[in-house]
Amino acid sequence: MSGEHERFISEGDEELRRIKEKKLRELMRLKEKKQEMSAKPVHITDSNFNEMINKHSLALIDCWASWCGPCVVIAPMIEELAKEYAGKVLMGKLNVDENPSTAGRFQILGIPTLLVMKNGKEVDRIVGLVPKNHIETRLKKHLE
Repeated sequence: MSGEHERFISEGDEELRRIKEKKLRELMRLKEKKQEMSAKPVHITDSNFNEMINKHSLALIDCWASWCGPCVVIAPMIEELAKEYAGKVLMGKLNVDENPSTAGRFQILGIPTLLVMKNGKEVDRIVGLVPKNHIETRLKKHLE
């Protein structure tokens, strides 16, 4: 084999290695995004709220508190919706007592409050204990 031919083969191997590494990075990013939009609601805080609503085109944020009876009742519905809409809608839970900045920013006056966020902006709000099908109906209006 000539030196030029060997160089051509080794350059091709290097290019294949770069392509494989790029593809692996893309797959890892997709996996991370799917995990965030998993079948369980994500813990939302004052510090990660903006990142999460801007990273996902559609999010439903459950604003709740541990002492709130209706919040406890609605929690299993949010869990079910997280499973049913995994990969389509980010389901998040924001404890208003632990995250007063975000609760104040969105003027959360009653809980549970469900914020529907699309492309980083609030597009709908559900206040109080409502049936699961009511939440779904409102959420489906914003699915693309």
